[in-house]
Amino acid sequence: MKILSHVDETGRAVMVDVSAKIPQLRIAKAAGSIRLGKTAVSLIRSNALKKGDVFAVAQIAGIQAAKKTSELIPLCHPLPLSNVDVKVHLEEDGVRVTSEVRCVAQTGAEMEALVAVAAALLTVYDMCKAVDKRMTIDRISLLEKVKLPAASLPPKSKKSGSRRA
Repeated sequence: MKILSHVDETGRAVMVDVSAKIPQLRIAKAAGSIRLGKTAVSLIRSNALKKGDVFAVAQIAGIQAAKKTSELIPLCHPLPLSNVDVKVHLEEDGVRVTSEVRCVAQTGAEMEALVAVAAALLTVYDMCKAVDKRMTIDRISLLEKVKLPAASLPPKSKKSGSRRA
């Protein structure tokens, strides 16, 4: 049985000591969605929400949140993030957000990827709450977690940003 890494033998919460680990390239991808009503989808599509451009604001919120993850999650290590890519896509019934976080560090970046998605979706919620009272944030999940020797940097995808359908 696997033992929880953030709990000591007495059951007390502890930060994991990663000082003996060799820094490696860490890549984490996450995704999630928010279900919206037709009015909110239409307003986002036409960029007509009073609070502004949902795609731009959600994308910046996700990036900002990834950078602040260790301040939000108590036992999370602060990481030297190399890149945070947040994409916001309009779908027929809402918005889907994906994130990819990269760093060279002693521990993974999955929390940063998940926090980026959560913050971007919460931003969409905030921007649409005046026109949609039934929004549902759904299925925030880690899609991929990669650990490679720091010397083997795979090329970053050229596609970035957000799009309206």
